[in-house]
Amino acid sequence: MSIGEMLAATVPMARTLDVQFLETTPERVVASLPDQSLFHNHVGGPHAGAMFTLGETASGAVVLAAFGPQLSRAVPLAVRAEIAYKKLAMGTVTATATLGRPAAEVVAELDAGERPEFPVTVEIRRADGAVTGEMTVVWTLRPNDAGAPAAG
Repeated sequence: MSIGEMLAATVPMARTLDVQFLETTPERVVASLPDQSLFHNHVGGPHAGAMFTLGETASGAVVLAAFGPQLSRAVPLAVRAEIAYKKLAMGTVTATATLGRPAAEVVAELDAGERPEFPVTVEIRRADGAVTGEMTVVWTLRPNDAGAPAAG
């Protein structure tokens, strides 16, 4: 199962918005949001919430691609996110998410018993290439035993 298929199967919001995955590597994911009138705002472009969801979904996909082998011992969780809407978005928009730290550094922190945090940067563009939004999502890998109740 591809990362895109996995997200569509496990994240209902990504499936609802029909997010399409165009490129998926451990360093970068490109995902698009088709132009759908059901998700338009008051000026006829994609709603800000739909654009946020596209960006967060692309960031989650790069996390899964980069840290898939760690999922048996840690859960990826978004810690915080910030988005700036730069220009009017119209039509299909595309989000490019890029891992902000080398995966090996993050895994080394996990191996050392830490709960690493790392940024994923996202650019959202319309079809003419103009950047309509910029986003940063900070993720963590929470070890599976973190917060588990003590036995006994």
